[in-house]
Amino acid sequence: MPLGYTPEEKARVQQLVKLRRQWLKDQELSPREPLLSADSKGPVSRFWEGFLQPRSLWRVWTYKTCNAGWWTLTRLLVPAWFVHYYVKYHVEMKSYGIVSVKPKIFPGDTVLETGEVIPPMEEAEQIGHH
Repeated sequence: MPLGYTPEEKARVQQLVKLRRQWLKDQELSPREPLLSADSKGPVSRFWEGFLQPRSLWRVWTYKTCNAGWWTLTRLLVPAWFVHYYVKYHVEMKSYGIVSVKPKIFPGDTVLETGEVIPPMEEAEQIGHH
């Protein structure tokens, strides 16, 4: 019994080695590659290329808008919200403020808003109930 590969197996291994080497050789790029045409940019990449140029009009407008928005948020809206909250819930004594305790209503009392008098409670005889 001979050791090693049979002639068919040797030929197959040689073919695989040759194909692998050829594949690796094909992966190498020549100095001319990649071949890209000069006009290969799409509309989005053309927009961003122009947008990202220093001192472009869009870039300046975007910077100014972001700066103004940040200033408005941090120096105007947030402090105004804090002042509104404090006045609404801690200073102002109107109906939309926080009500800590509502007054208890008993039979015979008058409701201030409507002038309605609370009728007396009807006590029914409940035999056998506690």
